[in-house]
Formats: sequence, structure tokens, C-alpha cells
Amino acid sequence: MIWIYLAGAILSEVSGTLALRMAAQPGATRWWFAGVAAGYLTAFGCLGLALAGGMPVGVAYGIWAACGVALTALASRLLFREPFTGVMGLGVALIIGGVLCIELGAVH
Repeated sequence: MIWIYLAGAILSEVSGTLALRMAAQPGATRWWFAGVAAGYLTAFGCLGLALAGGMPVGVAYGIWAACGVALTALASRLLFREPFTGVMGLGVALIIGGVLCIELGAVH
């Protein structure tokens, strides 16, 4: 169940960040800020539930941050036509590799 909470935290945080990008558009309505608030509040609530369920904070935060960066970069490429270069892809791969090292190190 803690992995479901963590997945909810990740998806909610990405949604809140994408809503923030929409809220920053010229002429955007204030309703986007409600999406920002809902996304971040849900994200922190789900992250708290994952931690309360026993997930180590270093592992939870590492996975949350890495997946959030990767998904936000990919979604912003698709939704807003923002750049996603090879160097950015390498950076995402390095972040994911670092999180895997933290995850594997936590097993010992």
C-alpha cells in the first residue's frame, strides 16, 4: 500500500506543477491555482501516508523527486513543447541511477 501512496504523491506533485505552468500563462484563469494547491496538498498527504506506512524517508523522497523530475520534463515536452534535449535526458538518467543506488543501499 505504501507504494500506491508514493505513486499518488508523485502523480499529484506532477499535476500540481503542470497546473502551476498553466497558471503562469498570460491570460490564465485563477482556477489553475486551485489545481496547484490541490496537487501539492494531495502530494504531501500521500507522501506522509507512505512515510507513516514505514517507507524510509530517503528512499521515498529520492523516488518522489526523481520520478517527479522525469515525468514533469516529459509532460512539459508533450504539453507545452518545451525542450527535452539529449543532455537533459542524460540528467534524468543520472537522477534515476542515483535513486536506484539509494534504494539498493537502503536494503543493507
